[in-house]
Parts: sequence; structure tokens; C-alpha cells
Amino acid sequence: MARPKIENDLPKAKINAYSLKKAWQLFSYGKNHRWKFYIGLLFLLLTSGTALAFPKLIGLLVDCAKNKDLVQANYLSLMLVGILILQSVFSFFRLSLFINFTENTLANIRLALYSNLIKLPMTFFSQKRVGELNSRLSSDIAQIQDTLTTTIAEFLRQFILIIGGVVFLAVISIKLTLMMLSIVPLVAVAAVIFGRFIRKYSKKTQDTIAESQVIVEETLQGISNVKAFANEWYEIARYSAKIKEIVKIAIKGGQYRGYFASFIILCLFGSIVAVVWFGVTLIISGDMKDVGQLISFVLYSIFVGASFGGIAELYAQIQKAIGATERVFELLDEQPENINSIQKQQTQKLKGEVEFKNVAFSYPSRKEIQVLDNVSFSAGFGQKVALVGPSGAGKSTISSLLLRFYDIDSGEILIDGKNIFDYELEDLRGNMSIVPQDVILFGGSIRENIAYGKPDATEEEIFLAAKQANALNFINGFPEKFETLVGERGIKLSGGQRQRIAIARALLKNPAILILDEATSSLDSESEKLVQEALEILMEGRTSIIIAHRLSTIRKADKILVLDKGTIIEEGTHNELLEIENGLYKNLSSLQFSNS
Repeated sequence: MARPKIENDLPKAKINAYSLKKAWQLFSYGKNHRWKFYIGLLFLLLTSGTALAFPKLIGLLVDCAKNKDLVQANYLSLMLVGILILQSVFSFFRLSLFINFTENTLANIRLALYSNLIKLPMTFFSQKRVGELNSRLSSDIAQIQDTLTTTIAEFLRQFILIIGGVVFLAVISIKLTLMMLSIVPLVAVAAVIFGRFIRKYSKKTQDTIAESQVIVEETLQGISNVKAFANEWYEIARYSAKIKEIVKIAIKGGQYRGYFASFIILCLFGSIVAVVWFGVTLIISGDMKDVGQLISFVLYSIFVGASFGGIAELYAQIQKAIGATERVFELLDEQPENINSIQKQQTQKLKGEVEFKNVAFSYPSRKEIQVLDNVSFSAGFGQKVALVGPSGAGKSTISSLLLRFYDIDSGEILIDGKNIFDYELEDLRGNMSIVPQDVILFGGSIRENIAYGKPDATEEEIFLAAKQANALNFINGFPEKFETLVGERGIKLSGGQRQRIAIARALLKNPAILILDEATSSLDSESEKLVQEALEILMEGRTSIIIAHRLSTIRKADKILVLDKGTIIEEGTHNELLEIENGLYKNLSSLQFSNS
């Protein structure tokens, strides 16, 4: 049965010297925008300072009633209005500067992260899930964004209010301050913990509701099965049981919310009453001067209590942000492939002679499994070399090694007599094209997907490549022709159409070495004929490595290599291999052609 996906909160990191050092690296990406953060901090201090002056002035204003001093009352009221205006101005600049700094910093981090990510070797991607990497670019960056924009500023503001508030409280009355500190912060923290527990319980209710929705969705999607098995009453009973569970959890949650409301009324407001009562006793005994001081004290107490309550949640958010920062820097610290930082205008043109010498290879994630064992073969300029054999024999691995997606364990791979590790990656891969079995197009136009093989191609070159790939007829059949959007992963095109776009892309690149990885195995007969014709044009005048399951497509190959368990066990032309008695190629051939 399908279960609802429950999103977990981002994990928190322990705050220590190492994690803080990592977090501080974020600011290096602010570059010439860091001054905005520092000025934002200055406005933060000014905002906190004006906030701390507010209770003091309110107390003095109340005392004006006792002294019947209207001039002083007017003066203090104007000062309070001025403070409010200053706070508004300071808050505007604080937020504007922090947001400006954050957005520019995150833009640099996103670009650096994506640039490093896309340059990482295939060994990295073979061990990571796409969803996890997407999370780094979305959830983790969003967490950092919230923290840099508001959380750090709010945490510092609350911290200043606590320290400043306690200092002002102590100045007014040490006795009352000690009494307040023994009650209000504890009650505020308890309220936060209680509130967090209630939120978790509410989430449990929502998760149970989601589970009930899954039952409804499953039942309606499979309604034909429900009817066929006459299981209506079974499904009603299943849904009813889940509804009863929801009611039970929701009622329990309602009780907890009731307890919380009672707690707030009794403890939080009770603690304020206790502070006021003790303050009144101090005024009566002469330890406190007047009511104005008591009003100021109560307001400072509220500031301190609220800040104590809020700072715990803010600290948790900062922990999450530091955790997110560490995960982002894990990717930034990954060693990329040696790719030039600036796009090369011209790649070195190769002839395309390929030679494997005693190559052995195991995938880094499965070292115990020998994928290729002592593989040796050569492909001369313009030759068509086919690789056949059962699944898992190592055919696709050879193409991956040729593209230098992985490093070999031993042996040598030579191109034009030179070790492939002596070539720059751009030169090596710039001279190769691959047409895979499952073509994935990018979600732009047909023109953009063909031009991916040569981004600076002219209109004439793109048109010619499409024509040679047998793609022009179906492209012109669309109302928008070359501007037709292919949809996500090319979903709007058929398999044969996607293959011909991939062939046009390869033609435009004009590679010295062509890799065809079962390029026609999943096509219908008509599409296969059109694609095969386009492939024949594509293979002319270049070295071709053809990985095939359908042996009919490689009869004209100059050389056929038969692989089994990572070793070449047979080698020759189609006719030569058919003469090997009990040979694997002959057996595969008789199986395929007898069934066709």
C-alpha cells in the first residue's frame, strides 16, 4: 500500500568552532557586497537601542500624570513618536541591506555550487541520488536564505534585548529583577516547549488525514478492482477505521491545546501579576520610587520574557542553517574534473584511431565485481566496430571508459596512439558523440536541442544536420517547425523522432569518434529504417563504436567483438563469426533470426 510522503524537518548541526568556521565561509561569497551586511548590523543595533529606550520613556510619561507636568508629557510623547519613526527607518534599512546582501551572496553560492556540481566526475553521480542533489540547491539554500535575511538579525536583536533589558531592570530594582528572572524566563521557555509539542501533535493529525486520503485515492484509482471483487464494504471499513483514528488524535490534540491555553492564562499572565504585585509592595515599602518605574519594569520584563521565548526557536533555525551550510560545502569541496574555466573556442581535431590495451575495470561502488578483464582491441580510422554480448558483459562500460567517465584500474586506452589521460577533457570529449538507446532531450525547442552539439552553429548547419538525420520531414510537419518545444525530456516527440534529433545533434558536432549505444533497439520497424538510414550517413568518414542487441544492424560492421563476463571471447566479421562452431555470436544470431 502506498504511504504518504512525510517531509522531515532539516536536520540540525551542533554549533562548535568547526561548524562556525564553515558557516563563516558563506560570507566570502558576499564578495563586494559584505559592507551591506555590516551596515545592516549597525542599523540592527540602532533598532534594538531605540526599542530599549521605549519602556523607559513610557514610565516617565506615566509619572507626568502624578507630577501634573503637561509640558514634560508633551515632550516625552514627541520623543516616543520620534523613536517610533526612527525604528521604522532603521528597520527598513536593516531589512533592505540584509536582503540585498543575502540575495547577492546566495546567487554566487548557487552559481558556484551548480558549476562545481556539473563538473564532478561520473563516479560522484553514480553514488548520489538526483533528489538529494536537488535538495542541496533548493531546501538547503532556502534555509540559508531565511537565516541570513531574518534569523541572524532577529537572534542578535533578541539577544541585545535580553542583555539590555536585564541591565535596565537591574538599574530600576535588583530585588524585583531577581524575582522576575526566577519566574518569567522559565515560564516563557516552558511555553515555547509546550507550543512545539502541540505543533508536533498537530502534524501527527495532518499525517493521519493524509493517510486517509491515500485510501480514497487508491480506492478510486482501482475502482474496477473494488467492484470486481465486491469489496465495497471492505474499503468502507478500512476508511472508517482511519477516520476514527483521526477523530481520536484530533480530540487528544484539542485537549492539549486546552491545557496550553490554561497554561498561558495561569502561568504567563500569573507571572506578570506576581511581578506587578511585588513591584507594588516595593513602592509601598519605599524600595521603588513610583508607578512609572513599575510600568517600565513590567514592559522590560515582557521584552525579556518574549525574547527568552523566541531565542530558543531562532537558535534551532540557526542550527539548521549551519547544517545546511555544511552540506552545501560538502558539494563545493568535492573535487571536479579537470575542465577549463573558460570555454575553448577550438578543440584539437583528432583522427579517431582507438586502441584498448589489456584494460581492466571495476566500478568504484562495486570494486569486488570485475566488469572488464584484460580487454584489448583496436578500431582504425573510419572503421565500424560492433560490441555484442549478453547484458552485463561490459559493452556500455567500454563507451563510458572511452569518454573518460571513469578511470581504468589497469591497462591503456589510446587515441591516435596517445593515452587518453594525456588529452584535455574538452579535446577528448569534443571529438566524440554518443547516440544512446534512451535519448533525453532538454526542455527547449528542436533547434536548441540540435544546436546542443554545436552552440554557435548557423541556421544552414542546423538545417543540413536535420536533413541528413531524416528529421526534416517531421520537423516541418509541426506548425512551429524548428521552434517546436519538445517538452520535458522530449516527451512530446516519439522515440524515433528523439533518436533522429540526437543523430542531428551528433552530425552537427562532426565527431571523430561516434558511439552508438543500442540506438535502434527500442524502435518500431518504420522508425528503425529511418534512423538506420540516418546512422549510415552519420558513420561515414569517422570511427564508430556500435553497441548492439539487434545483430541485423551490424552485419556490415568491419569488426565485431563478442563480450562475455568482461572478456572478448570472439572477434571477426559477421561471416567469420558465423563459422565458429558453438560460438556465442552464432548462437545469438540463430536465436534472433529464427524468431524474426
